[in-house]
Amino acid sequence: MSLRLRLTIIYTALLSAVILLLSIVMYSMISVVMVNQRDSRLERVANTIIDNLWVDVNGDFQLNRSALEIDAGYKYQIWSTEGQLQINSEGGDQFNASLDPNAFEQGQTLYSEVNHEESEYRVLTVPLDRGSERIGWLQVGLIMSAIQYTQQLMIAVFTAASAFSIVVVALVGWLITGQALEPLSEIARITRKITNSNDLSRRIPVKSAQNDEISDLILTFNQTLVRLERLFNTQQRFLADVSHELRTPLTVIKGNVGLMRIMHTFDEESLKSIESEVDRLTRLVGDLLLISQAETGQLPMMMKPVYVDDLLFEISEELKILSEGEHRIIIEDIKPMIILGDRDRLKQVLLNLGSNAVKYSPEGSVIRLSLKEKGHWLQIKIQDEGYGIPQEDLKFIFERFYRADKSRTRTKENGGFGLGLAISYWIVRNHGGRIEVESEENVGTIFRVWLPVSQSEIVTTPLP
Repeated sequence: MSLRLRLTIIYTALLSAVILLLSIVMYSMISVVMVNQRDSRLERVANTIIDNLWVDVNGDFQLNRSALEIDAGYKYQIWSTEGQLQINSEGGDQFNASLDPNAFEQGQTLYSEVNHEESEYRVLTVPLDRGSERIGWLQVGLIMSAIQYTQQLMIAVFTAASAFSIVVVALVGWLITGQALEPLSEIARITRKITNSNDLSRRIPVKSAQNDEISDLILTFNQTLVRLERLFNTQQRFLADVSHELRTPLTVIKGNVGLMRIMHTFDEESLKSIESEVDRLTRLVGDLLLISQAETGQLPMMMKPVYVDDLLFEISEELKILSEGEHRIIIEDIKPMIILGDRDRLKQVLLNLGSNAVKYSPEGSVIRLSLKEKGHWLQIKIQDEGYGIPQEDLKFIFERFYRADKSRTRTKENGGFGLGLAISYWIVRNHGGRIEVESEENVGTIFRVWLPVSQSEIVTTPLP
C-alpha cells in the first residue's frame, strides 16, 4: 500500500469519525428538542381540558367541549377512580380501553409511550383531585407518526450527507496528499537517476516559496550529495595520487632488481635506492593506518605529563635542520607549561605544521613559534610568511586526502599524500583540543593548536 493511499485512508477515517459524531450529536439534540416540544404540547392540552372540566352534583365529570381548541391528532380520556370511562375525545370511541392502564398504578403525573392498533402514542397521565380527594384521571395521547417520520427523514438526510461528505473528503484528501507528496516522488525519481548514472553532481530543485519539512529534507539531501561528491572526488584524486606514488617506487624497485639479475651481482647504490623506496611505501601505509585508527577512536595514546616548552624548543631545532638555513626560526612568547598528553603524537603534530611552514615559505622568510596560556587552555602558534592557502580551501584542509596545492608537483623532497593535516587534526582532537587556521595568499598562514591544561578541566572552547 502506497504512502499516499495510507494517508488518504487515515485522513478520510478521521474526518468520517468526526462527521459521524457530529451527525449523532445533531440527531440527538434535534430529537430531544422535538420530544420536549411534544411533551410541552401535551401539557398545554391537558391544562386546557382541566380548565374546562367540572364535576356535577351527581359526582360525574362534565366537559365544555365548545371551549376546547384541540387538534385532531390528540386523544384524551377521563377516568373515574373506579375505572369507569366518563369522557372520551371526539372520534375516540375506538379507544374504549385506557391509553395507558399501567399509569394509574403510579399515582402521579407520568409520561409514557404505548402502542394502539399498530400506532405509537405519547401519553400524559394526570391525576384529578378535589381537595385532598382523588376523584379521577386524565390521559392525553399524541400519535408519534409525524415525529417518527421526521426522525427517519433526519436519519436519511444525515446518512446521505455523511456518505457524500466522506466521498468528497476522500477525493480531496487523495488530491491534497498527492500534491503534498509530489516532492517526495521527485526526490525518489532524481535519486534513482543519480543511482543509475552515478552522477553525484545532480541536485534536487527546491521551490523557494516553500518552507516546510520536505524543503528541509531536500536541502539536507542536497548537502549530503555535495558531501558525497566531494568525498568521492577526493578519494578518486587520492587513489590517482597513491597510484602514482606506488608506481614510481615499484618501478624503481623492479628496475634495480632486474638490473642486479642481469649483472649477477649486488649493487650497493641499487640496494640503497630499493631501501629508500620501501621506506616511502612504509610511510604511506603507516599514515593510512594511523588516520584510520584516529578516525575510529582506536589511536593508541600514551598519556603522560608533557613539558610543552621543551617540546617547542625541540621542534624549533629540528625545523632549523629541515630548512637548511633558508628560513629564520624564531621562538617568541613562551613559558613553562605541563599538560597531560602523548609526547610523540604532539611532536608529530607540531613537526607536521612546522615542516609545512618551511616547505611552503620562500627562502629568507621568518617562521614564528609561540606558547601562551589562556584560562584552562594553552595555545601553540606557528606562523609563517609563505604562499598562503586560498580561502575556498581553508575549510577542507583538515579532511583526509585533501590537498590545497593542487598545482604542485609531488616529489620525494616536497610532496605528501594529503594526510598530514588530517592526522594532526585527529591527534589534537583525541587530546580534547582543536586546531584553528588563518591564511591569506602571499601573506602567510597561522596555525593555532589549543590543548587543555588538564583533561578534567575541558569546559568550553577557548575562543568563539
